Amino acid sequence: MAKEDTLVVHEIYASIQGESTFAGVPCTFVRTTGCNLRCSWCDTTQAFYGGTRMTRHEVLAKALAHDTPLVELTGGEPLLQPGTLPLMRELCDAGRTVLVETSGEADISKVDPRVHRIMDLKAPLSGESHRNRLSNLECLTERDELKFVLAGREDYEWMRTMIATHALASRVPTLLASTVFGKLAARALVAWVLEDKLPVRVQLQMHKYIWAPETQGV
Repeated sequence: MAKEDTLVVHEIYASIQGESTFAGVPCTFVRTTGCNLRCSWCDTTQAFYGGTRMTRHEVLAKALAHDTPLVELTGGEPLLQPGTLPLMRELCDAGRTVLVETSGEADISKVDPRVHRIMDLKAPLSGESHRNRLSNLECLTERDELKFVLAGREDYEWMRTMIATHALASRVPTLLASTVFGKLAARALVAWVLEDKLPVRVQLQMHKYIWAPETQGV
């Protein structure tokens, strides 16, 4: 069996999308196992290991069975597994709106153009900012969204510099600014954004407020 024909999956479940411009929309999440980054504030460490190896067709069937208009591949880091690329194509072919949540370290260039790529740029306090694949910025389109997860003022200032240096607002229309849950007060981030008139959308992780403290991940 070809490596594209199977995936190691941590879980498949239906919920609402907690982040991005799709926040609040019913969504099926396909969470793959494995990540090659170790962000200091990671909230899905349970997906680093384990999981179940499934055929791609099994994953597709389970995702479609939840019958939500939106399907997101997340992780872990879904783009580490070759099978996610044809899976996303098949989900698009099935009429679903498809999102992929990716760290920004993995190559996004081969993702089906119908997919909405929600890509992180890792800020310094994550401990992984040196892993950002800046060539990915050239691949972003108006369908995509760029996300900054911020743990403090240092991260905010880094984000502000990146937006200016790389003209990010002209590359992708949606720049998302998130706070690390429990680390940075959202009201502080809002005040900074207003003061600097940054072209970002401040967002909260809705699922953390709906299901906290029992929720662990995205």
